[in-house]
Amino acid sequence: MAKFRNSKVVDLPFSQATSAQGEEQNQVLDRPIGQILREKVRLSPEQVEAVLAHMRNTGLRFGDAAVALGLASHDDVLQALSEQFGYPLATEDGRNISPELVTLNQPFSSQAEAFRAIRSQVLMRVFNDETQKRALAVVSPASGDGKTFFCANFAVSLAQTGARTLLIDADLRGPRQHEVFGLNNSTGLSSLLAGRVDSQVVQQVVGIPSLYVIPVGTTPPNPLELIDRPAFSILMRELVLKFDYVIVDTPAVVYGADAHVIAARCGAVMIVARKDSSRVAKLQELVQTLSQSPARMAGVIMNEF
Repeated sequence: MAKFRNSKVVDLPFSQATSAQGEEQNQVLDRPIGQILREKVRLSPEQVEAVLAHMRNTGLRFGDAAVALGLASHDDVLQALSEQFGYPLATEDGRNISPELVTLNQPFSSQAEAFRAIRSQVLMRVFNDETQKRALAVVSPASGDGKTFFCANFAVSLAQTGARTLLIDADLRGPRQHEVFGLNNSTGLSSLLAGRVDSQVVQQVVGIPSLYVIPVGTTPPNPLELIDRPAFSILMRELVLKFDYVIVDTPAVVYGADAHVIAARCGAVMIVARKDSSRVAKLQELVQTLSQSPARMAGVIMNEF
């Protein structure tokens, strides 16, 4: 990874660590759910025998039989399944920490399913070209359209496939990703672009082994000037080589040209607008402007949530 000071590129300490961790964490543990559940809820040998007997008598699976006997909860079974298949899932205790993360807190809801459907489309339209790796910038016409909500949940859905995913909060005017994921925001993208970072800026999200976030850090007085620097372009070129997918949250277009510049540097862009709120004329103008930029247009999402 690169750090920029006086136009020189210096290695950042997280470059080797993320690669090694990703290979280890993407391995799916080949263990039966019965063994995982037995360890998770600490079933005694007698309780295991009771579950097995109930399985034989009813034809239920181990998890369902344990729930029927009151020896495990539905949440215990979901957690065991998530561990068996390497699918990150929020624990029951943690589901009220970040309610916006529906893909993590409510993985079987209609909202989470909508993100999975969008994921499939984006993988085919944006991330299917190995000869030209791109990051995806997510932009919106105005504040409150749900852009940050979309970025956070979309990044989680990508990480749930086991792919090493990086979410960059490039909204240097009103950052929120550190709040959504509960991250330290003392340092981040702004410090990196200003050449003042001496420690790791990429933070791994607890409970989602394949998801990493670069928060904004200190909100700068000159956001557009920072994004316009060559350092940002160099950084993006290196990051797309280090991670499978890179998603970039941007400031709303109403605040200035930041989003247009970021989209051009990323190579691909998606627009998020709010249903029954975003002005059609402004949305059409944004689509037309971005269509003339170097970034590939991935589509327009109408946010109903």
